[in-house]
Amino acid sequence: MAIEIERKFLVKGDAWRELGTPILYRQGYLPTQDGVTARARIAGEKAYLTLKGKSQGYSRAEYEYPIPLKDAEEILATLCAQPLIEKYRYAIPQGDLVWEVDEFLGENQGLILAEAELEREDQPLILPPWIGAEVTGDRRYDNASLARHPYRRW
Repeated sequence: MAIEIERKFLVKGDAWRELGTPILYRQGYLPTQDGVTARARIAGEKAYLTLKGKSQGYSRAEYEYPIPLKDAEEILATLCAQPLIEKYRYAIPQGDLVWEVDEFLGENQGLILAEAELEREDQPLILPPWIGAEVTGDRRYDNASLARHPYRRW
């Protein structure tokens, strides 16, 4: 089983901007239940279908598969709840990790989050100076939740 272990943080300041190149992401969510997530995503010119299990601590099952870009566009337009999540993602190497910084657009504009994927839950994490408060356990910051309850409406 594939397991995703990640921690999520708010971002402060703009020092991180010069450390990575943005890629536009568009993603939407298909109806699910019991904490399971099904997502279609377009990242630049690539597309994926992702299934995620219910979170347990910092971990959850994750299965991701490449799909044709045209299929992803159709899934986003016809099967996913609206509004879609749109964001620029920056991949920023720091030490042994790559931080993914998401600058949200549209209904979630103003929100900037960073996450680090870990190899194990107890892995030490050195925080760059532009990392703010941890929001890992706050489900409002999950992308699936932001699609249903956008940040601008909080």
